[in-house]
Order: sequence, then C-alpha cells, then structure tokens
Amino acid sequence: MKQLTLFVILFCIAAQSLSQEAKNTSADSLMITVFLKHQQDKSLAEIQKKQEENKLWDLFPPKQSRVVTWYVLMGIGQVVTVRIAAKDLRTLNLSIEKGAWGAFSTEFYPTYDYVPVWKEMIEKKRTRGGL
Repeated sequence: MKQLTLFVILFCIAAQSLSQEAKNTSADSLMITVFLKHQQDKSLAEIQKKQEENKLWDLFPPKQSRVVTWYVLMGIGQVVTVRIAAKDLRTLNLSIEKGAWGAFSTEFYPTYDYVPVWKEMIEKKRTRGGL
C-alpha cells in the first residue's frame, strides 16, 4: 500500500509541475526524481546534523542541474525532481552518495512529463464522443 501511495504522489507531482518543462529541454537532458526518505531512527536534529556533516546542501542539487520541483512529504521526507544533462548523471548520483546517505534513504526514478500525453488522450476521447 505504501508503494502505491508513493507512486500516486510521484505521478501527481510530475503531472502537476512538469508540463512547461518539455518546452525548455535539450535533447541530451533528462529528469530524475529523487526520494529523500528520512531515516526513521533519527530525530530531526540528528538528520540535520548529518546533513551538515556531509555538506549535503553544498553538494545537492549539483550546479549542473536545475530543480523542477521540490516537495516535502510529511512522514516520508522530500521529493526532488531535477533536470540534468545525461553526461552529468554521475555528478547527481555522487551528490546524493556523499551528501545524503546517513540522513536519508534514497530512491531515483527517471521522470517524464505525462501532461501532454494525458491532454491528447482526453482530446481524442472528446472528438470521438467518449467524454
């Protein structure tokens, strides 16, 4: 159930915020959604101390990336979607490995803008009389 909830949240975030993103992209860039899930065995003070020790906010997001969305999910952590050139994907990964581990459990998801696809699908249904 928790995985389904995370999927729904991820889908809503992508659908809500990324529609204009397709207009401003280069052919070699990609979007990655990063889940920064709080370590449940640590207090907020301990998490923030670990972030400071790791220099997380100096490393993440990398300067080569552009933040598309950044949400706090109460009880889970943070969800950040960044756009980054394919050649800089390793930099993104290292920024998390060096900065976030110990404070967060992390997950990465390739992300794309579904809103244009959804709108096209709805329009096709309307023209066929389905809606």
